[in-house]
Amino acid sequence: MAQESPKNSAAEIPVTSNGEVDDVHEHGFNRDLKRSLPSGLGLSETQITSHGFDSTKEEVMEAGAYQGGQRTQTKSGPVILADEIKNPAMEKLELVRKWSLNTYKCTRQIISEKLGRGSRTVDLELEAQIDILRDNKKKYENILRLAQTLSTQLFQMVHTQRQLGDAFADLSLKSLELHEEFGYNADTQKLLAKNGETLLGAINFFIASVNTLVNKTIEDTLMTVKQYESARIEYDAYRTDLEELNLGPRDANTLPKIEQSQHLFQAHKEKYDKMRSDVSIKLKFLEENKVKVLHNQLVLFHNAIAAYFAGNQKQLEQTLKQFHIKLKTPGVDAPSWLEEQ
Repeated sequence: MAQESPKNSAAEIPVTSNGEVDDVHEHGFNRDLKRSLPSGLGLSETQITSHGFDSTKEEVMEAGAYQGGQRTQTKSGPVILADEIKNPAMEKLELVRKWSLNTYKCTRQIISEKLGRGSRTVDLELEAQIDILRDNKKKYENILRLAQTLSTQLFQMVHTQRQLGDAFADLSLKSLELHEEFGYNADTQKLLAKNGETLLGAINFFIASVNTLVNKTIEDTLMTVKQYESARIEYDAYRTDLEELNLGPRDANTLPKIEQSQHLFQAHKEKYDKMRSDVSIKLKFLEENKVKVLHNQLVLFHNAIAAYFAGNQKQLEQTLKQFHIKLKTPGVDAPSWLEEQ
């Protein structure tokens, strides 16, 4: 007799009368399939494709993890916790809300102070130092403008003297009978122009130093002062809020508000104290730097002016050497950035 052909593996899966796979045998089949899979690959990550006996339609059955005699279907993919979900729009809205509330409180505080109704925290010693600094800045700016005007006028005079010297020199060559007279005047104007250029270098150095002091060093300190004043307004605004809440009733509704107001007040008080300390330190260092810079620059300005109008060319040049000032040679262009490397 001919031997029976091996049975089809699909035919070994018993089915019920309605054509469905028997659950008991299905669980055993899943268990066997799990054992045959490589380690690290769960049954929930596989798909079983079965072909019906009486249909050509292919059905895909996704295998789920076996739990308590029932098959539960799991989905792969990243797990997102509800607490970690962040909405950028809500975050921006919250920031805008906090900014609007803070702006409202500060504006109310400013108006209240101007109307004389609100109290204002004042550090008398620090406020006096800030007022002096602002007044000095205006005076230094005036000196700076006048020195710049003097530099412009001196430059025009030196330019005129140099042109006049060239004109005398030209006539000295062409007028034999007045050769010596034109020659003397040519030498005098050229010497005056040279000394004027030396004085101009000293004045421009003075202007550059004072400009740095006024528009950089002092301005930087005043920016810190503005931040300090803003912190002071915020501090007083939240202090007023806390005082108003403390004057009201204390019950279950107001106690959380008082606690939150106390927390905000403390945060702004720390910010105010820090900014006040920063301003005090900057004012101290600024005063030391200002005295040192102005001392050197005022000595330079005095010595250069005195030597120039005394006709002491040697003393004038010595003054520039003392302050390490290098003059640009007339008619020579500044070196390119490649030459300076």
